[in-house]
Amino acid sequence: MDFMTRYMESLVKMNKTGTEYVRGIPVVKVFQQTVYSFRAFHDAIEEFTRLAQDYAVKWCQTPQSLSLTVINGLAMFLAPAAILIAPGEGNFAGFLVNFAFYTIFSAVIPTAMTRVMFISDAVQSAADAVTRVSEVLAAPVIEAPSSPKTPQGNAIRFEDVSFTYEGAEQPALDHVSFEVPAGSTVALVGPSGGGKTTAASLVPRFWDTGSGRVEVGGVDVRNINPHVLMDRVAFVFQANRPFKETILENVRAARPDASRDEVLEALSAAQCDDILEKLPQGVDTLVGAGGTYLSGGEVQRLMVARAILKDAPVVVLDEATAFADPENEAKIQAAFKRLARERDGEPRTVLMIAHRLSTVRGADKIIVLEQGHVAEQGTHDELVQAGGLYARMWADYEKSVSWRISSAQEVA
Repeated sequence: MDFMTRYMESLVKMNKTGTEYVRGIPVVKVFQQTVYSFRAFHDAIEEFTRLAQDYAVKWCQTPQSLSLTVINGLAMFLAPAAILIAPGEGNFAGFLVNFAFYTIFSAVIPTAMTRVMFISDAVQSAADAVTRVSEVLAAPVIEAPSSPKTPQGNAIRFEDVSFTYEGAEQPALDHVSFEVPAGSTVALVGPSGGGKTTAASLVPRFWDTGSGRVEVGGVDVRNINPHVLMDRVAFVFQANRPFKETILENVRAARPDASRDEVLEALSAAQCDDILEKLPQGVDTLVGAGGTYLSGGEVQRLMVARAILKDAPVVVLDEATAFADPENEAKIQAAFKRLARERDGEPRTVLMIAHRLSTVRGADKIIVLEQGHVAEQGTHDELVQAGGLYARMWADYEKSVSWRISSAQEVA
């Protein structure tokens, strides 16, 4: 059973990395690479191969050979038994019938035992699948407050927040405090692993803090009804996976009662008109397996359209331009401006995360996170003048955007 668990995990891993590799074949062909260019897929195949070979050679070869020899060799014992028993039988015809019956029955035994073996294998696979489903169902459920409170306003506040992922030794956030005033745009920046995505995920209460408080509208998110909190917060994350549905239904997931015209308006506001024009059925085009695949930047624009349709007063953007080329990034930025517009006469509260510092330069405030701590905060100009981590990151960014390929004459 332990082997079957490892075998199924390896099979799942190989299937997932195989799908990624197939989707990336155009890039591999452009750069004339082999399967070794996608190390994860190659390693997954090697791991599965080792498990399959170990199962066949170490676990099955000797026991299976002995089992099949014994089971299929039963008929060999009938002939000498018949020779010894036949002389003492008075009714030879009856004896012959019995002999024929056992001869036929012995031939059926290997087939029956083989089916039992396959049933045993299927039971182990089913048990492993049930265990995986049970682990998902056993995940802790976020408890709804017994006496929920209603947020007053759209400000976000982190008060001495600490959070550690299950199984991790170091906290992802360690005594973090900052504020996002209502109607303002605040950006979280910093090195990878600094805790930016974790902070963004605590606002819609994807996890609960280990200590401290995350407030929306002056109320701890743990004291807000989950449905009220979800209605109040819209989010666009870096890893978005559209449903295997039409573009219309993918966007309408934010507000199922939205009309077709409202969805089209949200798509237009998110700069998705060019996407719809090139698709065979426009907004009714199926996305995913059996349908049309979109680029990372195009998927991000669909997610922005979903956030626009939701029309929530608080917006969380996590690396929303991570997979965008320059053209898509420009359109996503235009969509952000539309998303951050006023709602019911009040500007939206926006908490955004980005590695591309050009996207956060105009933010009302920038918070720099490093190793789970707030390293510094202020406006772009203030942080550049301070000469700290942000100033170094900005200098590196300016150096990268000014880089160009020199001609042979310039090099000479």
